[in-house]
Amino acid sequence: MKIPGAIYLFLLVELFFVAVIDFKTKKISNLWSIINLCFFILSFFLFPNQYILSLKLFFIPGCILLGGFGLYLLKIMGAGDSKYLFTFFLLTPLAVHETVFVYLAVSTVIIATCILIYNSIKNFSNFIFAIKTFDKALFKQIFGTKFTYAPVILFSWMWLGWEQKKSIFW
Repeated sequence: MKIPGAIYLFLLVELFFVAVIDFKTKKISNLWSIINLCFFILSFFLFPNQYILSLKLFFIPGCILLGGFGLYLLKIMGAGDSKYLFTFFLLTPLAVHETVFVYLAVSTVIIATCILIYNSIKNFSNFIFAIKTFDKALFKQIFGTKFTYAPVILFSWMWLGWEQKKSIFW
């Protein structure tokens, strides 16, 4: 399914700003989710072939919202991240929800693994000591609990755009 270039570019520009702000402040304002909800409503009028109101439209975004809430309770994901991701998926056409989700999941695994390896190497002696002593507090100190997620969403969206550039722009 083709993502309209206007939708792709709008989300790309928005994600850029959200990612920069998230990286600097470690927070995503609710304003971004409100903006997305407004554009979600407008999208039914601007792109009636891409956006058709149905329960299927809310399946993946709803799962993300529920999963994000669970991750928030576990102190793994920020509340703003999960709300923003929910509204981001509402703005992606239903026909590409699964594709976008796969790119996001793979991007998350790649980036989280890179951060895990980087932190393990950077704190190698503490890492070895934490393993030997089973020190959970030291593990948390080495690896932390969260990382800014909007840049991961941006990375996955750019990757999707790169892979599907012909279907998006031509």
